[in-house]
Amino acid sequence: MIAIVDYKAGNLTSVKKALDHLGAETIVTSDPAQVAKSDKIVVPGVGHFATTKTLNDSGLRDVIMESIERSVPFLGICLGMQWMLASSEEAPELHGLALWAGECSRFPPDVKSPHVGWNSLQIRNGGSRLLRGVSPGSYVYFTHSYRVPLLAATTAGCEYGGGFSAAVEKDNLFGVQFHPEKSGQAGLTILKNFCDL
Repeated sequence: MIAIVDYKAGNLTSVKKALDHLGAETIVTSDPAQVAKSDKIVVPGVGHFATTKTLNDSGLRDVIMESIERSVPFLGICLGMQWMLASSEEAPELHGLALWAGECSRFPPDVKSPHVGWNSLQIRNGGSRLLRGVSPGSYVYFTHSYRVPLLAATTAGCEYGGGFSAAVEKDNLFGVQFHPEKSGQAGLTILKNFCDL
């Protein structure tokens, strides 16, 4: 069972629809007990980093961290990926999961923000399980104003006002800044790879 975490910040329906299309058994839930017994966890999200406060206040943060420590596969999408870092300039008073050091930053003023639309992936560190079967240069769909810097765990970068992380991966941790559920065949391939872990 894949738990799609509901914290009132995103396009849960389209994520669930894409996973259901792939034949995955899914549940949309805000219940920490349900998340705790799931085989995989997806944290999607669209909007302001401050929304992640709900994850802290509801007990979901603790359950998610316990699951990660038990090696349960975890996928953060868009805001969900940003939450995997220590913090974001968008809401500096809040702490992310700090699975990776670093802070999300706003796009520089010389490019239009938010970054909305299709952009190509620069695939790095060739052994990514999440990106298996995705060709370098594949186009995926973004919509975000803040970005994750390039990290040692970056498996795909993207260029827009400088380089940033489009996908990160280490052990059971996976994050994508783009929306795989809106990214055509490349996005479905990525979600299928996550389902198959």
